[in-house]
Amino acid sequence: MISFRRQLLCASLLVAATSSLAARAKSEPAGIAYQGAIVTDAATGHVLFEDNADVVNPPASMAKLMSFAVLHDKLASGALTLQTPVRITNEDARMGGTQVYLDPRETFPVDELIYAMMIQSANDAAHALARAAAGSVEAFVELMNAKARELGMTHTTFRTPHGLPPPSRRVDDGDLTTPRDYALLCRYLVAQTEVLKYSSVRNRDFGAERKQGPQHMKNHNNLLGKVTGVDGLKTGYTEKAGYCLSATAERNGRRVIVVVMGSLGPNGQKDLGKTRDLKAIELIERGFAALPAASAVKSIAAAPALPGSAPEAPTIKTAAPPAASPEQASTAAGTAFTFRVITPEKKP
Repeated sequence: MISFRRQLLCASLLVAATSSLAARAKSEPAGIAYQGAIVTDAATGHVLFEDNADVVNPPASMAKLMSFAVLHDKLASGALTLQTPVRITNEDARMGGTQVYLDPRETFPVDELIYAMMIQSANDAAHALARAAAGSVEAFVELMNAKARELGMTHTTFRTPHGLPPPSRRVDDGDLTTPRDYALLCRYLVAQTEVLKYSSVRNRDFGAERKQGPQHMKNHNNLLGKVTGVDGLKTGYTEKAGYCLSATAERNGRRVIVVVMGSLGPNGQKDLGKTRDLKAIELIERGFAALPAASAVKSIAAAPALPGSAPEAPTIKTAAPPAASPEQASTAAGTAFTFRVITPEKKP
């Protein structure tokens, strides 16, 4: 009888412990890795991995990659040069979100504003460049959509040059694309433009001649300098888009492209892109492991030089600018997290 009671007690304790563990697991959910993702071979465009690659999602500040593509066309045609002066307007200065705090009394060359757009993810710089390149932001957006059609991005619609959410806050009223479409854009940019000249820069100063001193810019791509071969391309974040990343890495003459969209932290919370970045690292490694041995693609040195391109300017550290409004920021606000990555040794 005593033995039976002991067995019953042990069984009861086991059930209670199991229930407790199950409840704890439910209360500590993992981060949402993404709404959609894709990995491609940059040399061939071959898909190495995909999961919900055709899900439609706002690109947030990744929209600036298409802005760069249109600007490259303008530079290649001679309609603009890297030294073309851009006079800042009141409309540029009112963009808000992530910015370099442009003032209507200022004028900057195209090259300087491109660095601000690609490193700082400055919405005001993207707006100023769009206006200067096409005469109006509306005309520039038309060129963005024409470029998307040219590249075969059949599920993409742009409505801004910067990726900020629409005034209505309705997702359908803003920029929309898919991971698969963005992989096409990234492959085009890597092979046909000088995008890596800008996207690979980790730190740079903006506005060296400003009366208040230059603004120090830090690239929002946390993988730069931490993951072997990563040299681009662009992050993005809004509340509706989640954390997005178009990343690329080159190792031993082989290059992969990774696009992750709609990532969030545990319970769907903001996590400064940690879940997104860790998943992107995993997909980069997975992509290289799946590459055929003969895969190769043009390196940054082989990309066509833009007219008037100058050597990289030295960087001088200054105090960081005020934080952008989280509601309007098209990239994640806050201090970047730190993570460690053990990267594979390069083959001789």
